[in-house]
Amino acid sequence: MNINLTLISQAIAFAVFIWFTVKFVWPPMLTAITERQKKIEEGLAAAERSKKDLELAQARSTDTLREAREKSTEMIGGAERQAAHIIEEARTEATKIISMARVSAEGEATVAAQRAKENLRDQVALLAVAGAEKILRREVNAQVHSELLASLKSEL
Repeated sequence: MNINLTLISQAIAFAVFIWFTVKFVWPPMLTAITERQKKIEEGLAAAERSKKDLELAQARSTDTLREAREKSTEMIGGAERQAAHIIEEARTEATKIISMARVSAEGEATVAAQRAKENLRDQVALLAVAGAEKILRREVNAQVHSELLASLKSEL
């Protein structure tokens, strides 16, 4: 065999192979590669959008958390002020009640002391009459000597 003929036949076979590959194999491969490139580009774009969305969401969550902390601090401060105000009102009311109770108790004590003095005067007057009866050895009529007994009570 001749090297030229082999070389020419191999060149023709290679040309037919290239033509067949370009005509039937290469277009579906290019289509698959192009579709795959588009999907990869879309995936990268989606990942980039997701990354930006994540950053925005983190910024929003940080802002929301800061606002919530500020509001909770403000609410706690308001509650503490309200509690202090309620405590102060309760102290003022308790002071008023104690003062009123003290005045009432002092009034009752004064009335009770007055009654006790009256009872004591009556008893002293009775003892004085009883003592006078024993001294005089006769009965003293309380109705007859009522003026004398009244003056004795007032002196005591």
